Amino acid sequence: MRTITLIIIHCSAVRPSQQSGVSDIDNWHRRKGWKGCGYHFVVRRDGSVETGRRLEEIGAHCVGHNRHSIGVCYEGGLNAEGVATDTRTEAQKTAMLGLLQRLHARFPKALIVGHDVFNPGKRCPCFNAAHEYSALQPPGPAGEP
Repeated sequence: MRTITLIIIHCSAVRPSQQSGVSDIDNWHRRKGWKGCGYHFVVRRDGSVETGRRLEEIGAHCVGHNRHSIGVCYEGGLNAEGVATDTRTEAQKTAMLGLLQRLHARFPKALIVGHDVFNPGKRCPCFNAAHEYSALQPPGPAGEP
């Protein structure tokens, strides 16, 4: 298994009228010339969690950090007007917390951060992931939100 030091949270940057499950993202990423869906997990609006890449596989979701991270993406991130907004449903919030709890149990030293930490030009994931999941951060100064 890879050494995992980061769990990076993303949004798929779609409006409420659009969908972005693993099959949709897989198509988008293949059109970019990638191997397929770059995220390990996609959390749908209804709270279902789809698997993109296996955890053993290196993702394609955050330049310079894919080798040692897990990518988790939620469906949404834009409002109806196309403005970057936290559009997570209650079902998504519940499912994402459960997924992150399971990942934290398996990778307790991994920091949970938003994509915007590494790419400040993006609003992704449209909320402060490190703060929201502060209870799941590893102990010590590095894990403080």
